Amino acid sequence: MQSVDIAVTDLASATKKFFRRVLPIMLVMLVCNQLNRSNIGYAHEHLEADVGIGAAAYGFGAGLFFIAYAIFELPSNVMMEKFGARVWLTRIMVSWGIVSFLMAFVQNEMMFYVLRFLLGAAEAGFFPAVIFYFARWVPAGQRGKATAIFIAGSSVAAALSGPIAGMLLSLQGALGFRGWQWLFGFEGLLSVVVGITVYFLLDARIEDAKWLTLKEKAALISAIASEDAQHTSSQDTKINRWKMLLNPQILLLCGIYFSVQLSIYANTFWLPSIVKQIPGTTDLSVGFLSAIPWVCAVVAMYFAAKWQDKATSKRPLLVVALLVAAVGTFAAAVATPVLALVFLAVAAMGFKSASPLFWTIPQSGLHPLVLAPAIAIINSLGNLGGFVAPFGFGIIKEQTGSVVPGLFALAAASTLAAGLVYFLKERTTTAGHPDADGNLPDRRSMASSSSATTV
Repeated sequence: MQSVDIAVTDLASATKKFFRRVLPIMLVMLVCNQLNRSNIGYAHEHLEADVGIGAAAYGFGAGLFFIAYAIFELPSNVMMEKFGARVWLTRIMVSWGIVSFLMAFVQNEMMFYVLRFLLGAAEAGFFPAVIFYFARWVPAGQRGKATAIFIAGSSVAAALSGPIAGMLLSLQGALGFRGWQWLFGFEGLLSVVVGITVYFLLDARIEDAKWLTLKEKAALISAIASEDAQHTSSQDTKINRWKMLLNPQILLLCGIYFSVQLSIYANTFWLPSIVKQIPGTTDLSVGFLSAIPWVCAVVAMYFAAKWQDKATSKRPLLVVALLVAAVGTFAAAVATPVLALVFLAVAAMGFKSASPLFWTIPQSGLHPLVLAPAIAIINSLGNLGGFVAPFGFGIIKEQTGSVVPGLFALAAASTLAAGLVYFLKERTTTAGHPDADGNLPDRRSMASSSSATTV
């Protein structure tokens, strides 16, 4: 009994060290990622004035990022498993930093399209690599917390991106460069520097972590292996890994995540334009005002994470988050510019909270053999919302002069996703074996089976 207590203590100590040492590194990487994704939202009108990139072209270019992301996501994740997290995440950061830096020299629409596509190809695999990294380092009981903190970091990054963009755009004319060139150049180089630094700070395997004691390493390795074994049966060799990816539940997860991403990236790329409708705003004030919804989202995600830890079922919380997003977006569509910002803050509290709530479901319930490719599939197909949202908004803006119809569409998508959650099965990671499609038993069916056995 004493040896068990010691092992539990070592596991808790190892997990705490991971949260203190590794998670901050991931959050810094995420900040750089968010800065390079969202900067064109603040440069939009400047690109239109200086380069001639209109609303539809801007929306198409913004969305091309996600087409490339979807194409290269799964191959990138496979390469990450081959080369290890440290090498591959460094490659991802350095390459996206270089492409982002080159955006400072864009001269026409075609060059804009090419660079946005290359940026998506460069970034592909970043998020699923981090989620898979958590699955290989963090026990299941703490994985939801790690994921929630990481995703909350995207809201912090989004909140920071506005003021940073505003200040960089204010450097208009400094050293002969335009403000938007400072924006792309600085944030691109920052990612390159951070990426190189990550190579020396991140460990690919638990065995390589010098900051863990031998007992902590053993406890952590044993815990992860034990969780994997709970999902594994003698039939594992007969399970078709690719057949699992055609599982209707995974396709359903893709659809729900697609809706979440619609809202996230419509706001990422078009929020500054909406804020600029407020009379008397400047680049700097737009940057700071655009941070408000993301700051509110951070607060909401904190409470959502606390409620998530106590909830036995994540579905009701996810439904509430999606409906809050729908109501906030609908209200923003019919409100004045100032009130629209307030309601978009409400919407952000919903759709950003939905993201970590969503990821606890596939992360804890999918079979280990399919976890990495399934996360990549869900993320890449879901991220196509990042193409549809900005491109659709661009067309709507160019045709109608307003993004209001786009906001109505976002509200409808969030409502539909809330309905789809009803069909999502919740799974357990504590018992049961996968079927031929990689499904783990549903909690309700397990409860029925257990009762029948007892009788």
